[in-house]
Amino acid sequence: MTERQLEGRRAAVMIGPLFEDVEATYPYHRLREAGASVELIGVAADTALKGKKGEELRTDSAAADVIADDLDVLVIAGGFGPDKLRTDAGVKKLVREMNDAGKPIAFICHAGWVPVSAGIVDGRRVTSYPTIADDLRNAGAEWEDAEVVVDGNFVSSRRPDDLPAFMRALIEVAVGAEEVVGAR
Repeated sequence: MTERQLEGRRAAVMIGPLFEDVEATYPYHRLREAGASVELIGVAADTALKGKKGEELRTDSAAADVIADDLDVLVIAGGFGPDKLRTDAGVKKLVREMNDAGKPIAFICHAGWVPVSAGIVDGRRVTSYPTIADDLRNAGAEWEDAEVVVDGNFVSSRRPDDLPAFMRALIEVAVGAEEVVGAR
């Protein structure tokens, strides 16, 4: 793999209040390192949000102002932020549009709540932090306890320790690799 596999691609990391710090910053920097232009999106634009561990990040755009045509990749950071993100109509609309377009949607830890609320997990294989496994199953997903699960355009992982595998799989999905770790 070359270092700039995502050159010319547009990506976003979605965050909410009290996001898991490393689940936002690691994907942000890894996507940039792979050549993508990356923005931070949330419920509102130009808003400072603090992570659970104190990292402060400022959103570039509100999800309601972004459409799937604006992005090639979406990452949803975990932590407590997804509980707020999942109630926002703009967030749910963007996530549904990304899914309808078959574009990569990556979510880690508690971020699985967002695609649940967007109504797009039924019949899909996913993983998450174990405490939300029932939420995913109740929404129709097939939940697995695995470092990373890839199902089509979905890339999901459980926790910060899974970030290296999570990002490797996401980048492979984004460049269209045929053989992806964790795929069916």
